[in-house]
Amino acid sequence: MERTPIKCGEEADAQDWREGQQLRVSTLSNRHPTNVDQVMQLVEPSGQFVKDSIRLVKRCTKPDRKDFRKITTATAIGFAIIFVRLIRIPINNTIVGG
Repeated sequence: MERTPIKCGEEADAQDWREGQQLRVSTLSNRHPTNVDQVMQLVEPSGQFVKDSIRLVKRCTKPDRKDFRKITTATAIGFAIIFVRLIRIPINNTIVGG
């Protein structure tokens, strides 16, 4: 068996995905589908989704306290602006449109 160089990042993910697709096509195309094959075709995408999700969570970095504070402040300001708009519009319509 020939050893391939270790790759990381998106290139490795793309290569893993291509190899998985080639393997799936070659194993499923040689025989007639049975109930087990049909069930596997339904279960396999969810398994791949779980693997991809785990890989994504492992790769992503969580924000530190400073970044978290910045994000929550921006979100709070956005909610405050929307809240003021939602309250101001009906009151303004009641006063002016009366």
